[in-house]
Amino acid sequence: MREQLVRFVESERERFLFFCGEGFLWESLPVGTRVIYGPPPMEPIADLEAAIEQAVENPINADPLSAQLRRGMKVTIVFDDLSLPLPPMQQPDIRQRVIEHILRKCGEKGIDDVHLIAAIGLHRRMTPDELRHQVGDRIFKAFYPLRLYNHDAEDPRGLFFLGKTEQGEEVWLNRRVAESDLVIYVNINLTPMDGGHKSLVTGVTNYATLRHHHNAHMLLTSFYMDPPRSSFHRVLQRQGRLIEQHIRHFQIETVVNSNTFPPIFALLQRPENSWEWWEAMWFHLFRFGGAVAPFELNWRIWHSIKAPYGIIGIYAGEVESVHEQTLKKLAEQQEVTIKGQSDIVICGAPYLGPYNVNSVMNPILVYCLTTGYLFHLMSIGKPLLREGGVLIFTHPLYERFHEQHHPSYVDFWHTVLPQTRDPREMAKFEPAFAYNERYIHLYRRDYAYHGVHPFYMWYWGSLGHSYAGKVIFVKGNRKVAERLGVETASSVREAIEIAKSFLGKSDPSISYFHLPPIFTCRVE
Repeated sequence: MREQLVRFVESERERFLFFCGEGFLWESLPVGTRVIYGPPPMEPIADLEAAIEQAVENPINADPLSAQLRRGMKVTIVFDDLSLPLPPMQQPDIRQRVIEHILRKCGEKGIDDVHLIAAIGLHRRMTPDELRHQVGDRIFKAFYPLRLYNHDAEDPRGLFFLGKTEQGEEVWLNRRVAESDLVIYVNINLTPMDGGHKSLVTGVTNYATLRHHHNAHMLLTSFYMDPPRSSFHRVLQRQGRLIEQHIRHFQIETVVNSNTFPPIFALLQRPENSWEWWEAMWFHLFRFGGAVAPFELNWRIWHSIKAPYGIIGIYAGEVESVHEQTLKKLAEQQEVTIKGQSDIVICGAPYLGPYNVNSVMNPILVYCLTTGYLFHLMSIGKPLLREGGVLIFTHPLYERFHEQHHPSYVDFWHTVLPQTRDPREMAKFEPAFAYNERYIHLYRRDYAYHGVHPFYMWYWGSLGHSYAGKVIFVKGNRKVAERLGVETASSVREAIEIAKSFLGKSDPSISYFHLPPIFTCRVE
């Protein structure tokens, strides 16, 4: 029952787990603290093949896929990159299952001009092994590298200018996509921030297209979880609709449940008071072991985990109609209705976000994950935190960077942040990073995120940071915290005392947004 997902701390002897990077904290909370847990996993679809067939042959506001396929046509299958889901999915990935289904239908129609493109946008290229994990051995061997590859947002010959929206926003598109007879997008949805027009508009376009919504002004004035009033969404919609005028597009969206961890770690996604004694013992053994183990060992253990997600929804057809159904299914799985905002909101920050899969969570990514993405997840309807309240996160804020994946982040950290933390002011540095030839080369030929990417992360994080009156990181490195413009505390209790002093309240309202799994709060 959903009402059982919200409980109030009754005794200071109770302890709760908090993700803290690659480790955990085990701490008490004040009596009366509201603890909000994510919903348990919904029952997955039993017969995936039948469900995929049902979706593509009975699409929403579109002709059946088989009716759209004909011999001699040029088909391009575009799919979400490794930024989703989190953690990565156990094989076979749902994208593999859907793509195999599409390829069989193409084969039955005698279509042999088929390309598969990873929609990386300005993310780093996926390695051959990462591509293989998503699409499976058979597809990888048959298509890689000539017909299975990453989108290149900096290839002048590989991009096609579609035009401008009625508001003057440029739209560029991957040339192969633009020139195809049919484009099929295969999406995987983990949060309401995924899918819809965003799939093509951010996945197979370029900086000139993205800069119209991924900018300081837009991301500081738009709550992502409020699409009707979000200027960010309106730009995405205008650009997406322009793309729809130029290509035949068939959208396939899939929804995963909240089964985040394999059995050995499954207890993490259940309330602490539901654990068996042996589960509690295992957790504390692992917690103590992680506390004394070197970072590299903890990192390898966590990044080796693949999630046993179940598929709870598959929808196909016209993009906006499909996404509407996807969001409804996501809400069934993820939404917890909460009455009233809080003065203080606490959340554990895990080891993983969209941009450090098989990589390192550097300070800028921590900032984006916490005051950006996690803040948005707890802000459907209106923010869980009242404006001017205090956000408390648990993360060590180590100063570690993956030199290959995040070279422009290193330079952003050392050259931009020491000068300003104001997103509007730092926007003047953005072109120098976006058009930097070294970053472009590393993006195209190595495995680096695009030069402009750290700016986007900072813009995302700045909305939550500016909305809150204070942001505190428990166990955070003070030097790193100072550069980020946040404070630190040695424990959750100390952070709460700092928050009380700041708010001038001896008995503030407190909510703990308890991860994992990923979920959302609808605040009434």
